[in-house]
Amino acid sequence: MTIRSATPDAADIQTIVRHRRAMFRDMGYHDEDALEAMSAGFLPWLRCKMEAGEYLGWFALGPDSSVAAGLGLWLMDWPPHMVASGRWRGNILNVYTEPAHRRRGMARALMQVALGWCADHDVDAVILHASPEGRPLYESLGFTPTNEMRLTGPHG
Repeated sequence: MTIRSATPDAADIQTIVRHRRAMFRDMGYHDEDALEAMSAGFLPWLRCKMEAGEYLGWFALGPDSSVAAGLGLWLMDWPPHMVASGRWRGNILNVYTEPAHRRRGMARALMQVALGWCADHDVDAVILHASPEGRPLYESLGFTPTNEMRLTGPHG
């Protein structure tokens, strides 16, 4: 299996946006208008973060050299913390494998590349949000549930 870094060129950015949309669809989000709005807002955010070096991506290539799977690592500027000492908190996101290439170890290989990058660059706290299908993979790599909570919608 070949893994290559994603670049901020238009083709790679479009692939990441397409993967993100497909990932959310696979997780049960079927409102096409909401998916389109999310994709439209994500594209400029992604371009900005990639150009700033704060979003790194990797692709696993299929036998025909097409992109079969992808993963992103968002380097979040993080204040000094009791959990980790590094400047960055790694946020794994947009893990997606094309249906025809699933169950071949591509997501695991991409995770190992991203976690290796984090280890080599003193990113000692890495988070992600797991779908039920992805949870066994992440647990096998040492991820554990935390006390993170979420509030969405209007407040107050």
